[in-house]
Amino acid sequence: MTKLTFRPRRLRVNPAMRELTAETHLHRSDLIYPMFVAEGIDSPQEISSMPGQYQHTLDSLVKAVEEAANAGVLCVDLFGIPTHKDATGSQAWAEDGILNKGVARLRQEFGDDVLVMADTCLDEFTDHGHCGVVTEDGRVDNDPTVELYQKMAVSQARAGAHIVSPSGMMDGQISAIRDALDENGFEDVAIMAYSAKYASAFYGPFREAVDSSLKGDRKTYQQDPRNFRESIKEVELDIAEGADMVMVKPGLPYLDVLAAVAEMSTVPVASYQVSGEYAMIEAAAANGWIDRDRIIMESLSSIKRAGADQILTYYAVEVAKKL
Repeated sequence: MTKLTFRPRRLRVNPAMRELTAETHLHRSDLIYPMFVAEGIDSPQEISSMPGQYQHTLDSLVKAVEEAANAGVLCVDLFGIPTHKDATGSQAWAEDGILNKGVARLRQEFGDDVLVMADTCLDEFTDHGHCGVVTEDGRVDNDPTVELYQKMAVSQARAGAHIVSPSGMMDGQISAIRDALDENGFEDVAIMAYSAKYASAFYGPFREAVDSSLKGDRKTYQQDPRNFRESIKEVELDIAEGADMVMVKPGLPYLDVLAAVAEMSTVPVASYQVSGEYAMIEAAAANGWIDRDRIIMESLSSIKRAGADQILTYYAVEVAKKL
């Protein structure tokens, strides 16, 4: 028999050895749970393309967050679905708007025990479905949009958000929001920047989840999936502008970008396992084509291994209960 100096299989001989030598471990504190609160419903509505996920009422939202907290999830990311939409998305910063009401209710119920993150973008609130002000020729106008983001972020902080999460990919949005928060006395409210957000086809089920009004696409402000270098530039800019955390979105298809961002970033790095990633796992599992539980853990471990400090995932509560 050949004498081998190195036998890597020694470290795979049994579960205890594999656990002892594992390089990547998921923790409950890694997980952020994206959630939806909707106006005009009187009971939770399951999202057909995202089985197991719901548009919540304010009351059912509280119950769901309580379940998440009991499982050890420390942070939820809240998206609002209004009944009234207009060209500027004015319900986004209204005190009685559904998103701000949801933020306020969660802060009232959970205090600092659960971190409340609010999505700071206009797409759920505009009648055209874009993430900002649209000009007569159909262009999303950057600077007037950023001014509305400032109003939205301040209103979210006033409602009680611990973290605001600008996801619109407008130039200069982070510095503008930081200035607005500080000028209004919200120096302690953190910003998680959607820094490298791609114009991805993986967002499809999310559009159903938020009753999106979008016609067309967002390719003039979200990044081209074929590109890499611009992600590094976007992250550098957001950090320089005051982002407390940065994000790469989507997750699994962009692990190369995530790894590079994690390598260069001086602030925590998040990754969003988006609705399409979730829906594909659920659909394949429902057909018996994959081992659902193993795929969930493998996909999240891959994101963590690539360098994510936080993972936004619709599996947050389910996985937290197993850790």
